[in-house]
This record gives sequence, structure tokens and C-alpha cells, in this order.
Amino acid sequence: MTDTNLFKQLKERGLLYQCTDEETLKKMLESGRPIALYEGTDPTMDSLHIGHCVPYVILRRFQKAGHKVYLLMGGATACIGDPSGKSEMRSLMPKEKIQQNIEKIKQSLSVFLDFEGENKAEIVNNYDWFKNLTYIDFMRDIGQHFNVNEMLSSEIYDNRLKEGGLTFFEMGYMPMQAYDFVHLNEKYGCSLEWGGADQWGNIAAGVKLARKLSFADGKTRTMVGATNPLLLTPEGKKMGKTEKGAIWINKDKISAYDFYQGIYQTPDACVEMMFALFTDLPMDEVKTIIKEDIVKAKKTLCYEITKFVRGEEDAIKARDMSENLFTQGGDDAPEYELAKQSAEEGILICDLLFMTGLAPSKSEARRLIQGGAISVKGEKISDIALKITTSDFTDNSLLLKKGKKNFIKVVIK
Repeated sequence: MTDTNLFKQLKERGLLYQCTDEETLKKMLESGRPIALYEGTDPTMDSLHIGHCVPYVILRRFQKAGHKVYLLMGGATACIGDPSGKSEMRSLMPKEKIQQNIEKIKQSLSVFLDFEGENKAEIVNNYDWFKNLTYIDFMRDIGQHFNVNEMLSSEIYDNRLKEGGLTFFEMGYMPMQAYDFVHLNEKYGCSLEWGGADQWGNIAAGVKLARKLSFADGKTRTMVGATNPLLLTPEGKKMGKTEKGAIWINKDKISAYDFYQGIYQTPDACVEMMFALFTDLPMDEVKTIIKEDIVKAKKTLCYEITKFVRGEEDAIKARDMSENLFTQGGDDAPEYELAKQSAEEGILICDLLFMTGLAPSKSEARRLIQGGAISVKGEKISDIALKITTSDFTDNSLLLKKGKKNFIKVVIK
């Protein structure tokens, strides 16, 4: 038996965004019987950042509820590259590099999913079935079910069309991903494909292909596609990166402090969704915390996500460093690495205070400066338009201070 409350949880936490057949999905998840589902990823990088991981924290809920989770690695589709939202064609990746990326990504995925035990998550690679398909067979059996006019009207190809550079090579991406769903349904019994909202066109294409195949061969295929909302900033940009760079999952790519601070830079408008995704706190409690004190809410969020992804030890360490519990500053202060180019070009003090975490927002940075709470190299500043350049650094370091005991040492790297 499975947890029959999963559908209700997904709805209450705002994690179900689009669905090809919501009523069927509801019945599937409330039946008490386990289903098999999958999410597909093209291994175009050797690690995942926090924005990539939204589907995985949701799949984790499915696995904990008793459902079978498959992770599809697009060893074949990565050779083409997903054109969704792209203004130019992705660089073609060597097969060897793709395989290396798959092995590295497995390490990141183990943070979210259990790959051991009776109900372990499993990884499959679509290169394993595409390598034996001939072009003629694929076009005859699958390609005939795709209408080019419908494909071109999809937002998946929108940016590439606007740039006038859509290639026939890229046109093959949607049929291949759609076929993945059909193959996984036939071989592993996958009745649900889950993904981010930017994959809606590809996911819906898989369900539509199944319907056409069922009409042609008379087989009954129960297949549903669903998406989660994307983590977007108020400016419409995908979350997962900060001014300093990506908030990587792998520990060897980012320090605990920088991970914590990256989460702290979450825009206020995105905090509720981050709580919904990465914690199990009841949503009414989350809304109350945010309403009462957004700064306190962010600190709670940072600690919980850092603990979840990196472990309690790193979470405590990062929290203590971020709280700057130091009486002297200097060598004891936590460090923030600033790119040499940024220092040479100059950076506004408000931007720097926000980036280092001394201020939760740029508006708060201005308020702190105007209130005389900020010191640079031991001197209080009052100019919110002050620009920090390399000339302000001594031995490539600069000490910022907020109040009496909050220090950050900015180091040029």
C-alpha cells in the first residue's frame, strides 16, 4: 500500500502545476496501489544546481509514499540538446563526456533519492534503446505521428524560430523524448512522466504519441504527464544561480558557507515555494513565518535546505559563519570571494553587502548605510552610491562590518 495523501500534499504545497489528466492522476495516487514514474534529464553538465533539483525533491515524495521512481538519463537526447527556451543551438557533446556526466550526476541524485533497498530508485539511459533503432524504423513507426505544423507552434521551438536557426537535427528532439515515455511505459510500466514546466510541450507530446499508437495498434496505455512550477525570480529568470554563480549540489563545487548564502539570496517572492519544495513544514505555518518576519524565514530556510542537501554539520557551520558570531573580525571573519574582474570594474557597496549576506536585500543595505551601521576598513560610510574597487583592498582583502560584531572579509580571487 502507498500513502494515499500524496495527491493532496502536492496540491496543498503548490507542486502540481500542469497535468494532461488530473482526475486520472488523482485516482492513481489515491488508489493505494504503487505506480511507476520517471523524470528525464539530459546530462549536459557534471553536476546539478539547486534549480535543477526541483523535480527530484518531488520524486522523493513519490518514493517515500511507496511509488517506484526511474531517472532517465538522456544519453541519446543529450547528443542533440533540448531546444526549449534556447536562442541558439547547443554545442554537440561527445558520447564519452555524456557518460562521464551521468556518473557524476548520480552522486548528486543520491542526496534526494534512495538507490538502495526494496523500493530503490533506478537510473536508465535512453541511449540503450536508441542505439539499436535505425533512422528508417524510427521515422516509419514514430515520426509519422508528428505533425510539423503542431511542433512548430510549440513554445519549445519558439526562441530558435525567432532567431531563424532551428535545425532539422533539433526537430528530432521532441519525437525522441516522446518515444522515451512510450518505451518506459512498455518496459517498466511507467504511467507518469514528471518534469519542470519548461518541459510541458515534450511531456504532452509523449502522452499524445501514446494515444495515437493505442489507436493504431489497439493496446491500452494509461499514461499521464505532469509538471511542477519553475523556480523563477521576480524578473522571470530561473533560480539556481546567484551573482556569485550556481548553487551546486556537489560539495566539491561549493563551500557550505557559499551554499547557505546562495539560498539566502532567494528573492522574497520565492521563499514560500522553496519551503514547499525542500521542507515538510505545514504550509499554513510557512505562510505565518513569512508574514511575521521574512528575514527569520529566510534564515530558517537556509538552515533547513543546507541540512537537507549537505548534512547537519555543514548547516550548523554555515549558519554560525553567516551569523558572524565573532568579536574581533579580522582573521576570524568568514571570507567572501570576489572575482578579480568584478573588483577591477568596481562594485557598488549595496550590491556587495547583499552578495556577502551582510544585508538580506539591496534596499536593506541602503537603510543600513544611511543608519550608520556599515563600516569599510574600520570607517563608517554614509554614501549609498560608494563603489568599491581594487584600490580599496589591502593585500587583496577588505573587511566589512555591520553593527558591532558582524564581519565579512572580502577576498579577491
